[in-house]
Amino acid sequence: MTRTAYINATIWTGTGEVIDRGGLVTQDGRIVQVGSNIDMSGSEIIDCAGQYLLPGFIDAHAHTGIWGEGSHDDFDGNEMSEAITPYVRALDSIYPEDPGFDDARRGGVTTIGIMHGSANPIGGQLTVAKSAGLVADDMVLREPAGVKMAFGENPKRVGESRKRAPTSRMGVAHLARKSFVEAQEYQKDWEHHEALVAAEAAKPESERTPLRSPKRDLGLEILVKVLNRELPIRNHAHRMDDIRTAIRLSEEFGYELILDHATEAHRIIDEIVSRNIPVCLGPLIGGRSKREVARKTPASVGIMVKAGAKVIVMTDSPFVPVEHLRDQVIIAIREGLPEDRALETITSNPADILGVADRVGTLEVGKDADFILMKGDPWDARTRVQQTFINGQLVFSADGPYIPD
Repeated sequence: MTRTAYINATIWTGTGEVIDRGGLVTQDGRIVQVGSNIDMSGSEIIDCAGQYLLPGFIDAHAHTGIWGEGSHDDFDGNEMSEAITPYVRALDSIYPEDPGFDDARRGGVTTIGIMHGSANPIGGQLTVAKSAGLVADDMVLREPAGVKMAFGENPKRVGESRKRAPTSRMGVAHLARKSFVEAQEYQKDWEHHEALVAAEAAKPESERTPLRSPKRDLGLEILVKVLNRELPIRNHAHRMDDIRTAIRLSEEFGYELILDHATEAHRIIDEIVSRNIPVCLGPLIGGRSKREVARKTPASVGIMVKAGAKVIVMTDSPFVPVEHLRDQVIIAIREGLPEDRALETITSNPADILGVADRVGTLEVGKDADFILMKGDPWDARTRVQQTFINGQLVFSADGPYIPD
């Protein structure tokens, strides 16, 4: 059982506590000690004097491993054959050797919410995975971790190009609403069947009538889990009116809503904060590629944090390369995000919305030993991630400027 003690570091635990000249002890891939006074007996000692030790970063909204970076042949990020596809799983598209995972480790990103793209009013299932591994199943932290929905220009554009619905915002909302009504009816059918089964079981065995169960529908099964709040909806919505439609539908059907992109969230703050809806903001850098991002601003992060929202910063990789997750937070700090609230946007908050806060997001005893070391202020863009650890294993070590093979 390998036991390693990292000592003399400035530790940002992600819980709000900063430990000067602190120590972190790992064993069998987990954190077993963290604090000022640690027991180093039986441990390999790593002196981290002059370095910062932080939780591994978490990108809660990315397409890493399914978008085919560097090769269009590997694109598996959208299933566009139908408008409603909750039956597909991002897990089944993940290519562990995609260069995006190398980039993630280089940028200190140890956990990624890998999700279906925004081509469909209701897309596929989200997978939470570590950024290191050769077999996708071994990388998984949670599967499924949510269902993708998308409002606005993207599903409209895809519908028009495929010559099928939807081709308007009202068409997008209708198809989503229709699908949830079908899921409600599907659930009723199964509840009715289970009641019949229970009634038959109460009879003497000789009097029981064999019953055939309703035909299974994999998409509706997932939407029933959404309706029962077992899985959240991750709703792509940029413009204020699309955000309001996302809220309207979530209240109509009672499911848990997380807003993704949320470009104009700062224009509809009260609607969001009063309902405790988390917002996953980004990408914060890049051009205004379509009219619905005309009011895009990295200042939205600080505005929403100060208003009391739970805020997550994401890359939407590869649209912003995943290794630039921290750089986006640095820009948000420049534009008003309080520095003492910055780390939570790429550690504890994304861990919470992904449903993996018991494993990652903070440096606490019992959690996975996912952490990074940096030789300088983490919020200085000139500071490089020196080393990245996942499950206590070194998965990246800087040896100079990054130059691809």
